[in-house]
Amino acid sequence: MANKSRSAARIRRHIRVRKKVSGTPDCPRLSVYRSLSGINAQVIDDQNSHTLASASNLDPDLRKKLKGKTKTEQAELVGQAVAERAKSKGITKVVFDRGGYRYIGRVKAVADGAREGGLQF
Repeated sequence: MANKSRSAARIRRHIRVRKKVSGTPDCPRLSVYRSLSGINAQVIDDQNSHTLASASNLDPDLRKKLKGKTKTEQAELVGQAVAERAKSKGITKVVFDRGGYRYIGRVKAVADGAREGGLQF
């Protein structure tokens, strides 16, 4: 019997997307992970299996900025932070990996924040 949980379905979608989306040193992958309370974003070079930049709503630097904001507003600030960290390492162009999630709400907010921060995708 097949596992029909929501998380298993998301993982299947993510695997399907990852067959086509891959990060290179020139154009790394901006990966988003969303949990009930948190949001994480990483810029990843898949060829070398290396995380180049990351941001999360749990980062000590961001905690003060995020206080009192909605989850969507927090996600946008996380997107801006990951873009700022990536740009400091000379990365301007990425491919977006929504992680099997629908492109709405917090996932879209991370993408919009990263675009505002100067990343192109």
